[in-house]
Amino acid sequence: MNVGVGLPNTPPHASGELLLEWARRADGGPFSSLAVLDRIAYDSYEPLATLAAAAALTRGVRLATMIAIGPLRNTALLAKEAATVDRFSAGRLTLGLAVGARHDDYRVAGVEHRDRGRRFSRQLAELREHWEDGRIGPAPAQGSGPELLVGGSVGSAFERMARYADGYAHGGGPPRAFARAAASANAAWRDLGRPGRPTLWGQAYFALGDEEAGNDYLRDYYSFTGPFAEKIVAGNLTSPRAIRDLVRGYEEEGCDELVLLPTVSKLEQLDRLTEVLA
Repeated sequence: MNVGVGLPNTPPHASGELLLEWARRADGGPFSSLAVLDRIAYDSYEPLATLAAAAALTRGVRLATMIAIGPLRNTALLAKEAATVDRFSAGRLTLGLAVGARHDDYRVAGVEHRDRGRRFSRQLAELREHWEDGRIGPAPAQGSGPELLVGGSVGSAFERMARYADGYAHGGGPPRAFARAAASANAAWRDLGRPGRPTLWGQAYFALGDEEAGNDYLRDYYSFTGPFAEKIVAGNLTSPRAIRDLVRGYEEEGCDELVLLPTVSKLEQLDRLTEVLA
């Protein structure tokens, strides 16, 4: 299993300079990918713009959205932005997409929330068409388009993943939760008669040595879930042992790429995680 790290594009107090230095250091560490989150109605950096900046400073790590909210974006523009990042990075983009759950993101963007699933299915089909027919340019470095992941936890999400994507992006939780989702993803893949199996990505949050700041961020970021936010806080990995146990658990359940997302925007977090994984 590969292990990637998140860029702190959503935790508070992240300067542009910090994000760029984080990307430089991550490229030289033990990480296989560098990932970003996506919000509109939040004090955060736009994911594809952030990855474009990271592409100029890195050479080895994959660059991933985990995830971007597809239906908030015009499909042709999203296809062009993703193809541009893919070309900048010499084919290192993994585009993870999902419908998103927050009403405020849709409201601020002026996009209808109610029919987002239907529009997302159409968007996934059209992305490949845009990448392959060459009308919008530039042509992606990865031929028919960047590696495409779909996230979500309901049956329709797994069906979309199997029909349109290369793999599945799990939203987080203990290894047993990942195992259940992976089983559903594999089943949907088989039901559509696709060969092999989908690529399986997972994610988890961490804060080493600054637990309270990380927990406060998660409470704010997931405040829309009500009391469930405390369950997410409880999953914040705050010790080397917790990180190693979770990495081992995800590997045992067949995860291909596990992304550890920082909840504190300090470079020392990246250094400490590097030491743990070493």
